[in-house]
Amino acid sequence: RLLSWFDQHGRHDLPWQHPRSAYRVWISEIMLQQTQVATVIGYFDRFITAFPDLQSLAAASLDQVLAHWAGLGYYSRARNLHRAAQICVDMHAGSLPRDLDALRALPGIGRSTAAAILSQAHAERVAILDGNVKRVLSRHAGIEGYPGLPAVERQLWREAESRLPDAALAARMPDYTQALMDLGACVCARRQPRCTQCPIASDCV
Repeated sequence: RLLSWFDQHGRHDLPWQHPRSAYRVWISEIMLQQTQVATVIGYFDRFITAFPDLQSLAAASLDQVLAHWAGLGYYSRARNLHRAAQICVDMHAGSLPRDLDALRALPGIGRSTAAAILSQAHAERVAILDGNVKRVLSRHAGIEGYPGLPAVERQLWREAESRLPDAALAARMPDYTQALMDLGACVCARRQPRCTQCPIASDCV
């Protein structure tokens, strides 16, 4: 149901989707932390033009990176990007690692961001749990409590992992991941959710 909805109503023209490389997904995921998609698009395009790959980002000065981040705020994100790029050049042959734990060991990359990179760029069967997905799962599964509490978050991770597509749909992991984020952002909004447009509202708890 979610994939069918995504095919018709999801976002298919985001700049980091074309191509959906690990580097581009990573940059977008970091920019999208605490920032809306509409704001990020312009920054992403300019950042990628200045630093088209991981090696160019690692070789840049921190001042250059911060200059292209100016206006996005939360500047620790840019510092972490720069440092992580340098670590990848030094320790991972100039590429983002394809191992979840190795990704999480890089500055600024948490469990959900690492999973987003692997699922979208490499179609790996791993669950994400960003703010939008927490809201979707909390409402659909009837999970009460503040999502940031460890006990609640553990429940949400279990839900996220239990709902991953089976092997027959493994190739669509990038779309499934994007669909969850799109559903939370565009339909299952924090205020005034559009439940009549939700493809999974019929069995909400």
